[in-house]
Amino acid sequence: MSSDFETYEQDFGTITAEVTNKIGKIPKLSGEEKTQLVLNVDKQLEEVRELLEQMDLEVREIPIQSRAMYNSRLKSYKQEMEKLEKDFKRSRIAYSDEVRNELLGDDAISSEGQLIKLREERAHLLDNTERLERSSRRLEAGYQIAVETEQVGQEILSNLHTDREKIQRARERLRETDANLGKSSRILTGMLRRIIQNRVLVFVLGAFILLTIILAIYLNVRRH
Repeated sequence: MSSDFETYEQDFGTITAEVTNKIGKIPKLSGEEKTQLVLNVDKQLEEVRELLEQMDLEVREIPIQSRAMYNSRLKSYKQEMEKLEKDFKRSRIAYSDEVRNELLGDDAISSEGQLIKLREERAHLLDNTERLERSSRRLEAGYQIAVETEQVGQEILSNLHTDREKIQRARERLRETDANLGKSSRILTGMLRRIIQNRVLVFVLGAFILLTIILAIYLNVRRH
């Protein structure tokens, strides 16, 4: 997964470098050439957004212990994207004003005050739009954090459940071991009892044989 993320990073760096260079050229151009450049930059910015979405998906697949580093890198790329969009909007404002001046000619000079007012209103509108976008991104980031927290909680619960099952199995094995030890102890006790009984029986039998021999010898001697 990290290799795919790094590939997206390389593409991001290449495209953003081109976009930065083109944004700087927009105010210096005019006519059709400027229009085409604006459309081209807008298309490349869309590609950058798609790259950020792909990187975001890749980060979610990275193990939690390594995810923080990639989240930090992704955050810096998103901030860079915000700056590019802001610069591009400003360049488009300058572009729109210049086109309007070309169309109006001398009338544009007489309405300079109105243009300044419109420019200020557009700048204010862009600022409001950017604030809304930042709020939306913060909400999205908060949602992602909540999702990740839920995932971590689920993993912890899963680990606890696994540990509980291991403990239960260990207890069952311990009970089986205790039962086997008790059974072995009873068997050994029975074997020891039989050994003692056999020894007593052998001793009694030996004593009886010995007494029989002694008695036979005594009776034999007494006859003679």
